[in-house]
Amino acid sequence: MSPNQAAWSLASKAKLLVVQDASMPKPGPMQVVIQSKVIALNPVEWKVQYCMVLGVNDARFGAYQRYPLVYETLVSPVPEHMSLTQAVVLPLAITTAAVSLYHPNHLAFPLPQKDPIRTGKTILIWGGASSVGATAVQLAVASGFKVVATASKRNHDLVYSLGASLVLDYKSETIVDDAVAALEDYDLAGCYDAISEPQTLEPLGAILDQLGPHKVCLVVPPTKEVSHNMKWTFSMTFEIMDDKGKPVGDYIWHKYVPEALADGRLHPKPDPLVISRGIETIQDGLNRLKKGVSAQKLIVEV
Repeated sequence: MSPNQAAWSLASKAKLLVVQDASMPKPGPMQVVIQSKVIALNPVEWKVQYCMVLGVNDARFGAYQRYPLVYETLVSPVPEHMSLTQAVVLPLAITTAAVSLYHPNHLAFPLPQKDPIRTGKTILIWGGASSVGATAVQLAVASGFKVVATASKRNHDLVYSLGASLVLDYKSETIVDDAVAALEDYDLAGCYDAISEPQTLEPLGAILDQLGPHKVCLVVPPTKEVSHNMKWTFSMTFEIMDDKGKPVGDYIWHKYVPEALADGRLHPKPDPLVISRGIETIQDGLNRLKKGVSAQKLIVEV
């Protein structure tokens, strides 16, 4: 019997994961097999359980298993002062935010530095308290940008602590006017929607209808027409492995992340919340995510 188990989607229209045995992956060149102790659940995974394919079409790389295969490019050591439960908040968020901010096909910002040169430009990040948004705030600041972010009122302190210059309440009835007033005197380099749902795309479009056309990077493609002033691209994590993205991945994962984790510049936020134990509980966790989670990262212990 294989020591590996995985949560499988067994049919083209299946919306429930089923736990079954899985073969032990064999690493090829520049690949490693890791033993998962904890697994982080990500909102995009319930959003696209059907009809899109999560990740890449190769089960060996699936995160929902005991022994996933990982590209060496995407591996970084965890410092001794950080628990695995804390660290697991970051991997997908780092890769997602890095592709969005730095890949030439998207916002193409300068790479983050320990002592960044201020660009004099600003980025609007929608969803600053989400795991991707919180990581994007930190990376953008480390790239020399001023960050204006949105979050619910109760999460403002969290987003400010990550380096944002201004945090706006996305639940406010005046969010569009508030954002326009905050941004109209800044040199806006672009926008990043770390949520990318209709309820975020609509106000973001209304803001740009007043400010004018700007680049917008999304993590989920829009399901209906958006403002023509949103010059949007849709970033996908696997772009970090393509010809344009690999230099980004190598720098982020092998230079910036190890140093920034070790000296405390990069924080695993929002805080993790362990909700269950066992791969068989992952579907329940995804269902919980679908109902809505604010400023927490749901974690399943393996």
